Formats: sequence, C-alpha cells, structure tokens
Amino acid sequence: MKSKFTNLLTRWDVLLVLAIFFLVLIFSYITFFTPNYYSAKTPVIFDITKGESFSSVADRLSTIGIIPSKINFKIAGFIYGAERKIRAARFQIPNGLSYLDLLDLFISGKCDYQRTLSIKPGQTIKWLAHRLEKYVYIDSTEFVNVANNSEFADSLGLKQNSFEGYLFASDYRIFERNSPREVITLFYNSFKEFYNDSLIARTKELGFSIHEIITLASIIKGETHKEEEMSRISGVYHNRLRIGMKLQADPTIQYVLPNGWKRLTFKDLELDSPYNTYKYFGLPPGPINSPGKSAILAALYPEKNNYLYFVADGTGGHLFGRTLNEHNNNVKKYREWLRTQNSK
Repeated sequence: MKSKFTNLLTRWDVLLVLAIFFLVLIFSYITFFTPNYYSAKTPVIFDITKGESFSSVADRLSTIGIIPSKINFKIAGFIYGAERKIRAARFQIPNGLSYLDLLDLFISGKCDYQRTLSIKPGQTIKWLAHRLEKYVYIDSTEFVNVANNSEFADSLGLKQNSFEGYLFASDYRIFERNSPREVITLFYNSFKEFYNDSLIARTKELGFSIHEIITLASIIKGETHKEEEMSRISGVYHNRLRIGMKLQADPTIQYVLPNGWKRLTFKDLELDSPYNTYKYFGLPPGPINSPGKSAILAALYPEKNNYLYFVADGTGGHLFGRTLNEHNNNVKKYREWLRTQNSK
C-alpha cells in the first residue's frame, strides 16, 4: 500500500497538497476570525424579527456596512450551523467583531427579546408606564416625562401638551428596554392609522375637534367597561353638551385625585380643577385615559335618546333617566341594592 501511495504522489505533490491545505486554513482564519470594522457610531442597534430568514439578516448586515461580505457571512453561518439558531431579538453590535463572533452574539450573546404587550382601553399614561416597566423593563419615570413632553408631541404632529388619550389600545410587539420615544411613536402611529379620513369627516360633521372627541371618549370609557352601553352614555353626554348642562362625570375628578380612583365624597366634588365637571361646564382640557376603538366610535356615533342622567345599577351597568325624578328613583334602587349587599 505504501508503495502504491508513493507511486501516486511524488514528494512535490505531497508538499503541494500540504501547501494548499495550509493556504485554505490561513484564508479561512483570516476570513472568519479577523475583526470586521464599520464606520457607524458604535454600538449599532440591530433587530432580528420573528420569522426572519438568515439570508435576510445577512443582506441587511451587509447593506448597513456591519459586514464586508454577506457571502462570507452566509458561509460562516453554514459551517457554524447557525442558520436556524439565531434569535429574534434586539442586539447591540460592537465594532470589531469577526463573522464567528457576530454569530456567537446572535446565538447566545446579550440581547433584548421582543415581547407581545396588550394595551387595554382606559389606561392612563401613568398606568401604562407601570405596565411597560414591569413587562418590558422600560423606565416608568422616563416614559411619563416623554409622554408629557409637548415638544416631542409636536414633532410627531400632535399639537397637544401630552399624549394622554392618544396611546392607542392594541396588541404590540415591543423590544425589552426600548426607548420611550420609539414606543410612544409606535402607539401614536397606531392611533393615527385608526382615526382615518371617514372618522375625521364625522368629527367635523358633529362640530367637534379630534381632541374633543378623544376627551369625550375617554370619559365614556371611564364610566363603563360594557361596550353595549357606550353609545347610550355618549348620547347622555351629547344631550348635556347640547343644552349647556354640566357633564358631572365622576371619572374626570378621579383622574386628578392625588391618591387615585375611589368613591367620591361631597368634598371631592368641590375640588377646584378644570377637570372637575361638577364645577365647570363643558369638556375638561383633555382626555383622562386612552379610550380605545369602542369608546371613540361611541363618542362619534351616540345613541339618539332623551336621557340626561344615569347611575350605576350595581352589576357593572347603569340605569338611565330622562328626568331628575326618574334619576332620583334610579338612585334609590341603587342604594337599596347597596344595602342588600352590605347586609350579606
């Protein structure tokens, strides 16, 4: 066998094979282990979305200049078996990573995962800030400050002092430790997408501004969680606004109470605030929560009725009255219900 092998390869052939082997080894080392440098500010934030292909990741890395060759990166990924191992997350890519170092980062390095977060209708900025800090680790104080920054609101086209009312209720995919500005922009863009041209036309038809409709919708949402009641409550408030009657909406006072929501006392009704709709006529200065689709549509399309009053019925719904006498009778029914509950 040794004789046959010697006959097949001369000494120079063996040397040539070894030379080629070492050249391939050196080339591979230089290609896959040598640091790659980019010209952008370091670190570069890079997001890999759920379901994105390895090829797409390579193409984007090449396009923004993180890697010099997407072909070499794909080869490295194939050799490394990384094509199905990279994670959907947000990464901070430092300068000077080799192809293999970059693959290590995507497979097992530090990252911020993307989470699904549901924003429910009726949440205030402060309550939403608490949820964001709890579930996606966004600083709540910074979020509140940015959400109440009028200059930032103006930069997005919202001519208001705050985003209260405009952080639209929906399901979102949010990266952990995301910046408040990016998250608020996401929420507000969702609101603008919902409030389309037909809703804007309806707003003008009613003689309201968008801000007034969102403010009214937030009060409606503050009054009830039952979607089937919203248009009826909206009808009550439209009736009161039309005849110049005070709205007398408990949620507007609860919004400004220092210790949060509670059953109101007569002393609370004397609070001197533009949000006290027992003291001042018309709508308060702005929304008291982000109301969501159902409440906004109820504000825009109120039920046509003659009701001017309503009171809780004890089961999550309300009793409605056309006259003060009817209302007082409904209040008696509610108090009787309370007594039966307290006696149990």
